[in-house]
Amino acid sequence: MNTPAPVETPVERLLALLAPDMDGVARLIRDRMASQHAPRIPEVTAHLVGAGGKRLRPLLTLAAARLCGYDGSDHLKLAATVEFIHTATLLHDDVVDESARRRGRPTANLLWDNKSSVLVGDYLFARAFQLMVETGNLRVLDILSNAAAVIAEGEVLQLTAAANLDTDETVYLQVIRGKTAALFSAATEAGAVVAGADDVVALALHDYGDALGIAFQIADDLLDYRGTDDRLGKNVGDDFRERKMSLPVIRALAGADEAERDFWQRVIGKGDQRDGDLATAMAIMTRHGSLDSTRDTALEHAARARAALGPLPVGPIRSQLADLADFVVARLV
Repeated sequence: MNTPAPVETPVERLLALLAPDMDGVARLIRDRMASQHAPRIPEVTAHLVGAGGKRLRPLLTLAAARLCGYDGSDHLKLAATVEFIHTATLLHDDVVDESARRRGRPTANLLWDNKSSVLVGDYLFARAFQLMVETGNLRVLDILSNAAAVIAEGEVLQLTAAANLDTDETVYLQVIRGKTAALFSAATEAGAVVAGADDVVALALHDYGDALGIAFQIADDLLDYRGTDDRLGKNVGDDFRERKMSLPVIRALAGADEAERDFWQRVIGKGDQRDGDLATAMAIMTRHGSLDSTRDTALEHAARARAALGPLPVGPIRSQLADLADFVVARLV
């Protein structure tokens, strides 16, 4: 019996549509992550890049530029910029979170050390700014430099919100806008701007990236409780163990009785976690419907991303961007 061919994802279809551009970005990344004097830099970056990942953020930059009719080459530099910013934040995040796995492999800080991860991340940030300056587009520089600031701000806000049971949905949204959606929206808006798109189109692509990033992060937070290790590339329950105030926890807390609030105070507020506490947390969230309501919120943001594409030219790239909004939440349905 013939085995049916696997169904291509929107990411794979976009990669096929933009293959020459992605090849150019890959070459640029290899060239710019090299270092003549510090071989540790390409060692660390090659480990993370070699771990896979779909390079979704640079793909969004390329898609936005081509969708807007761009036929130059500066979009390659912007796509590499976005990937360098993303990779730098991953290196820093793994140090802050004391993570041991990233994309199913040991993290750089585990294989080398925290100092190497932080300093190589700094190097990639510097390379990112060199690349964006080379485009000579001040508006693009403004978009991406603002995104870098918002990302850092979101990470600091997450530190202050972690283990704080008073963290509400407004703060949570600020955190995920910073840590995820800011780079998504900057990636898509920068692609439009370098293509010379008008303000309506640039705003539409910004809004698409913002909604897509929020949907993506909410889905990721939910899968920390509903997913599997193979699908996540990390351990299920990592956010719980790291005492992160993600949306499922915030909503479960909102309806908690006294005993449940005492439980959350012990495991999240004080960090006193014992065997069986993760299962108890999941049972409480299920009882209050916070897992299902979190899924619904992710789906709402995916729908907002699709709607934002309205002003954009109809064609294969727009169709795949619309499908991508569905794809990032399909694993929740």
